[in-house]
Amino acid sequence: MVHDKPVVWFHCASLGEFEQGRPIIEGYRLKQPEHKILVTFFSPSGYETKKGDPVADWIFYIPLDTCRNVRRFLDTVQPAKAIFIKYEFWYNYLTALKRRKISTYVVSATFRQSQPFFKWYGAIFRRMLSAFTLIFVQNQTSKELLNKIGFTQAVVTGDTRFDRVWVHAQRPCSLPIVEAFLKNSPHDVIVAGSTWPKDEELLSQLLYEHKHLRIILVPHEIDHHRITSVIERFTPFSPLQYTRLYSPEMVSNDARVMVVDTMGMLSSLYRFGSIAYVGGGFDDGIHNILEAAVYGIPVLFGPNYHIFNEAEDLIRVGGAFPVKTFLQLKAQIKAFLITPHLRSTGGEKCIDYVRTHLGAAKVVLEHI
Repeated sequence: MVHDKPVVWFHCASLGEFEQGRPIIEGYRLKQPEHKILVTFFSPSGYETKKGDPVADWIFYIPLDTCRNVRRFLDTVQPAKAIFIKYEFWYNYLTALKRRKISTYVVSATFRQSQPFFKWYGAIFRRMLSAFTLIFVQNQTSKELLNKIGFTQAVVTGDTRFDRVWVHAQRPCSLPIVEAFLKNSPHDVIVAGSTWPKDEELLSQLLYEHKHLRIILVPHEIDHHRITSVIERFTPFSPLQYTRLYSPEMVSNDARVMVVDTMGMLSSLYRFGSIAYVGGGFDDGIHNILEAAVYGIPVLFGPNYHIFNEAEDLIRVGGAFPVKTFLQLKAQIKAFLITPHLRSTGGEKCIDYVRTHLGAAKVVLEHI
């Protein structure tokens, strides 16, 4: 890597963290256009999707966190600043950055009492925190936890994901194949994002109950085996596979399900729904609900949501609705379909919530 300008290094674990950090990356580019930007990923889902993104000058995988790799990486890159997104803590990288006196930040971090930073055995984890020049946290609780163990460099900014989803939602989007699929049912449409098998089981049952309902379904994993199993599950409803449709004319009027088997589209697809269902709530935890909420539609998800602040908040204000069983899902969808006011009110709560949480990226950029 040859460069004669200051390099700012952003590290993201995966695609979700990249989108979370994007407002900072884009904002930094505008403020310091003469600087070079390097983005690294740990996960293939991030790198393979964004490796050609013009937002950065270079996009690579991060080398494994060994002393030798770290030394070679930092000697080559010579970053002027290092910015980690949300929860990436690499011991050798952080200690080396501190030793070299390189300004280092973590953005949109959240902390909980159960994490090792706050345990009696957490010395090595606390040592990593000491490498950060500033720790930008999403909420006051995180700041107070850090303060209790002696870290006073925490700044409450909120979550940069709000800024990202807001900007993305304002951009025009035309997807002719999706629009052809929906042309005969513009109102009764569920966009189901990042789904897992249990989510799909409930949604397939739902189609038997509501004959005019259509679903745009985006599985969390899109390998051949998963997509094949999803198509088989929805066979009674003439499912369409997005990547096999080359023009709007190929879209069958009988199809009630479209399975989107490509990455990077979900955040745009939610705009076509009247109701959103976000997957993961019957597995390790729900995925990003803000991508749906920003379009002013109510959001449903499974019962595993309790560590996600935005889910708790939206449930409290009436924009999100957790379901534990098929009967609960069926009842909630029926209420939305027969009472449009209930659906629109929930959607308004969602978009109001997003709007009131904008501005985290601006605060971060003012500090770095």
